[in-house]
Amino acid sequence: MSEWWHEERLFIDGQLVAATGGRTYPNVNPATAEVLGVAADASVADVERAIAAARRAFDTTTWSTDIALRQRCLRQLHAAMEAEFPALAEITIAEVGCPRMFTEGPQLRGPMEYLTYYADLLDDFEWSTDLGVATTIAGTAHRWIEREAAGVVAAISPWNYPNQINLAKCIPALAAGCTVVLKPAPDTPWTALALGRLVHDHTDIPPGVFNVVTSSDKAIGEVLTTSPDVDMVSFTGSTATGRRIAEAAAANVTRVFLELGGKSAHIVLDDVEDMGAAVASPCFMVCTHAGQGCATSSRLLLPRARYDEGVDAAAALIAALPYGDPQDPGVMTGAIVNAAQLERIAGLVDRAVADGARVVVGGGVPAQFDRGWYYTPTLLADVTNDMEIAREEVFGPVLVAIAHDGDDDAVRLANDSIYGLSGAVMSADRQRALAVARRIRTGTMSINGGSWYGVDVPFGGYKQSGVGRESGVAGLEEYLELKAMAEPA
Repeated sequence: MSEWWHEERLFIDGQLVAATGGRTYPNVNPATAEVLGVAADASVADVERAIAAARRAFDTTTWSTDIALRQRCLRQLHAAMEAEFPALAEITIAEVGCPRMFTEGPQLRGPMEYLTYYADLLDDFEWSTDLGVATTIAGTAHRWIEREAAGVVAAISPWNYPNQINLAKCIPALAAGCTVVLKPAPDTPWTALALGRLVHDHTDIPPGVFNVVTSSDKAIGEVLTTSPDVDMVSFTGSTATGRRIAEAAAANVTRVFLELGGKSAHIVLDDVEDMGAAVASPCFMVCTHAGQGCATSSRLLLPRARYDEGVDAAAALIAALPYGDPQDPGVMTGAIVNAAQLERIAGLVDRAVADGARVVVGGGVPAQFDRGWYYTPTLLADVTNDMEIAREEVFGPVLVAIAHDGDDDAVRLANDSIYGLSGAVMSADRQRALAVARRIRTGTMSINGGSWYGVDVPFGGYKQSGVGRESGVAGLEEYLELKAMAEPA
């Protein structure tokens, strides 16, 4: 392949094909607002063909039972992605607007580990568990459990970390023996279509096992969530959309995995010695990829007696972090994905100021960029937990500072949210930090700066942040059914 390539065609039933009628839609670079090229614009008929292909592949091929084949194919795809890493990085920067530095981390290089992790995990995974012999009124029987692939999976992914989320969904599903139809967000089609191209050109994955459909119409996903031929829907995105997907899937009692929104709290306790170090993580997180991450700690809970100290430390950090052109290797905060998202971020900040919040750093669209969509990394002080800005997921480079009155109050504020995806606590006393962390209703927690991120770590949320877990052994088990077996002893 060329040094900088992209794929415009759908991948259905083992073939790279145009959408019905040759329909396409523009793929826009958020850093420049310029059209990069086009992607296939799938119709309902295209999605139905992809579902039918996945159904046939699951029902009639050996994919669900041939573990060695699955391992080989995952390793083939990993090798192909390694070989094409430079091109995949350019695609990611161009259509996602993510800074170049993150392609070597969570935007591309890190997620590629899913392929080798799950290929290796299959070596020792317990597909059958013996339960021994038991005697009941029905007689004496030997019982065991077998784990089987769930079936056809509809994987619906967002635009913020497309490689990470596409691979986190599709690879454990494929490793489990499922077949997959991947539908990415309209804003980031090429990262998904590239997977179809690499599977087509470099792997032995049978036709129909993996399919990719892109469309400018978000509503096309309804075909996937309501089809009786889909056994499971795996969705990452907003909580509002997750609710609609769960409702649609309920008609067929289709299993759902939902990884939804977050409004995570970073708690600083009053005994921290270095306030700059204590507030560093949320400052970096809201500036990383312009804060467009669901697990970002966007609420900074500071002890009231040290509130001004904490705000000043956070302001100094945020003001110093570089933002701008994602092609610049030194930039942390790149572009906002589209004009609508930029407008939403600006509206939330403007309403927060009207509600009494104080802009300490940032708070607007930077004047130095004459094209593309950018928002200045922002710190808001004097925020209370009942303000819209403290309750709604901004999905932008905005950190809010909220005062707390001790450990119990900090726990109350952190848990006073419909979300429960992530969080953090900082204290000079490890046991005190652990005691607070264990009281927070959230799926992941950082204690004193520890990082939980990894392909082997189960990720997901409490409350309206989702249902189920992605990554790790739990991520494989999401795509399996349990079958209880018994025979006369």
